[in-house]
Amino acid sequence: MTKKVAVILSGCGVYDGAEIHESVITLLRLDQRGAQVQCFAPNIAQMHVIDHLTGEEMPEARNVLVESARIARGEVKDIREAKAEDFDALIVPGGFGAAKNLSNFAVEGDKCSVHPDVLALAEAFADACKPVGLICISPALAAKIYGPGVVCTIGKDASTAAAVVKMGGTHEECDVHDIVEDVQRKLVTTPAYMEAKSISEAASGIYKLVDRVLELTHEND
Repeated sequence: MTKKVAVILSGCGVYDGAEIHESVITLLRLDQRGAQVQCFAPNIAQMHVIDHLTGEEMPEARNVLVESARIARGEVKDIREAKAEDFDALIVPGGFGAAKNLSNFAVEGDKCSVHPDVLALAEAFADACKPVGLICISPALAAKIYGPGVVCTIGKDASTAAAVVKMGGTHEECDVHDIVEDVQRKLVTTPAYMEAKSISEAASGIYKLVDRVLELTHEND
């Protein structure tokens, strides 16, 4: 049976949106495994726009949904249209957009909040005990979605791991090539570019994450 997977994007570009390599690797692996995918993004202004050549902030405004359409080749919908009951699993690639647009983790750290529409969708998957994959910095939001005790990884970055713990999460260090699974919650996480030094390294963990998320969707078949 073909599985349906929702993917939440957060713009386009590592410094102010979704990490492009992580997003494309995720979409590629889902396609290779025969999944039916629909991308979503919040229809909101980005926190700010970064010049990816210089790293400097630019004096302009961009929309998260519009920018996400670059990665999705136009096949992206407003996250308010997403319903957990229409899908078997959810995956969220990383990039600073997860910490700037899907949440304000980049500014508020452990005091952060998740965008209401993003939180509502993720909580719906959690409540239905449907598998979720969080990549790179996205697992920093796990405790906000699942509550205290959720097990996840952002790799080995001490400050981010400390923030996860302060929010009530249980952090496990993880190599770039591996995944961490919270079996009870069906949550799968991997460090990707929190640790990766190359696109191949990022792909190794993301492939494992996608494969495991899809395996979990078959548990009740």
